[in-house]
Amino acid sequence: MDEIRPVRFDHPDAVKLSDLVQAEYLRRYGYDDMTPLHPAHFDPPDGLFLIAYRADKPVACGGWRAQEAGDEGYADGDAEIKRMFVVPEARGRGLARGILRALEDSARDAGRGRMVLETGTPLHEAMGLYVACGYVPTANFGPYRGYSDSRCFAKPL
Repeated sequence: MDEIRPVRFDHPDAVKLSDLVQAEYLRRYGYDDMTPLHPAHFDPPDGLFLIAYRADKPVACGGWRAQEAGDEGYADGDAEIKRMFVVPEARGRGLARGILRALEDSARDAGRGRMVLETGTPLHEAMGLYVACGYVPTANFGPYRGYSDSRCFAKPL
């Protein structure tokens, strides 16, 4: 049975899964994610980081952090999704959807008005997930807004 638990972004299991995410980015893009992330970004009430466990083994993760209007194209009240990932052997079981729903609920409860995320064209399965969950393309934002393979999505909360 799977269990989704909130953890700090610097929890050892979160670090382990983040390292796997970075390795996946390196494999698919040829570079890792250079977005500056700090554990405090995901501390409630301005964020949340979740890990899905199967038999006490960390198999999926995702988080959101608060964003406001500024130079990088965010809007006031945005909640930005970061580090969504499912280990290969646990894919196709609805873990990403479960984490995504929990993140949306948390951001809504924290008063955030819109969930946003950035992904890239090599991650076609991620784009498919987000579209299936009601996300629509939006203007690019964040550190990758100038990259031709960057795709940004948003969903009102």
